[in-house]
Amino acid sequence: MTIMLSELGGKEIINLNNGQRLGIIADSDIVVDKNTGKILTLLVPEKKLQFRLFGENSSIEIPWNTIRKIGNDMIIVEL
Repeated sequence: MTIMLSELGGKEIINLNNGQRLGIIADSDIVVDKNTGKILTLLVPEKKLQFRLFGENSSIEIPWNTIRKIGNDMIIVEL
């Protein structure tokens, strides 16, 4: 199955184990192995209502191999 990166943009990322919404792929960074070109990890910014000092931010690392299903509106991961 081939999926274009542009097709993933608006999809929401959901954890299969607890139903938690982790974020939207358009807000995420993608870590790619520079030797093989394969996607290794998604870095999804954590949504916190707290004030962040000096641009500090944290993200959830989602290994690409934890993706279980890419649907029309969401990506299901098993963390």
